[in-house]
Amino acid sequence: MMVPHAGYMASGYCAAYAYSALSGRDALPDAFVIIGPDHHGTVRDVAMSSEDHLTPFGSCPVHTGIADRLSQSIPDMPAAHRWEHSIEVQLPFLQLLGGCPIVPVIMGDQSPGCSMRLADALREACEGYDVVFIASTDLSHYVPKDRARREGSMVLDRVLGMDPDGLYETVRSNGITMCGYGPVTTVMRLCEKCTPQILSHMDSGDTVPGGPDGVVGYASALFREG
Repeated sequence: MMVPHAGYMASGYCAAYAYSALSGRDALPDAFVIIGPDHHGTVRDVAMSSEDHLTPFGSCPVHTGIADRLSQSIPDMPAAHRWEHSIEVQLPFLQLLGGCPIVPVIMGDQSPGCSMRLADALREACEGYDVVFIASTDLSHYVPKDRARREGSMVLDRVLGMDPDGLYETVRSNGITMCGYGPVTTVMRLCEKCTPQILSHMDSGDTVPGGPDGVVGYASALFREG
């Protein structure tokens, strides 16, 4: 999955498309691995957290089996996650679905090399488990509405083409203010045999009051097996 992570009033409507589609599964997976960007510069590379998370709906536990495996190759740094909202805002959606364990990972380095290393580590750590991978990202930040739509479409074209390296180059060469391109390319590498589906593409101007001169772009997508 690819889902946005802004405030619920702004991006919750877009995120709900993905979680609604997820509710159609026959059963919840063993775990949700949530990969988000590090907005605060606390991590140079990547970091997981083995600490349970708490929301107003209660505790959201970490899957200890996957976390223990992953900690052999990814630093376990709960303190680095303390102020990071890209993981946090996904949790109430999961709890409303019925809840299940999570594995939180944040990326300070979103380069292709780091994305490939993280995908390899997650593939190994999750072997034998039924896992849903979630890439948490917004597409753009405080740009004119027409620019948000145009640049978001450029990114989503790469998503539909299952081209993680092309997505990275598109973001960097065009100065697109997408904050979680690393998580998205990581999930694309993990789901390389899946079929992508864009569920929603919108911006904050569609959901909260404000002018067209400064919006945040969002999209929800699924990568389906088979």
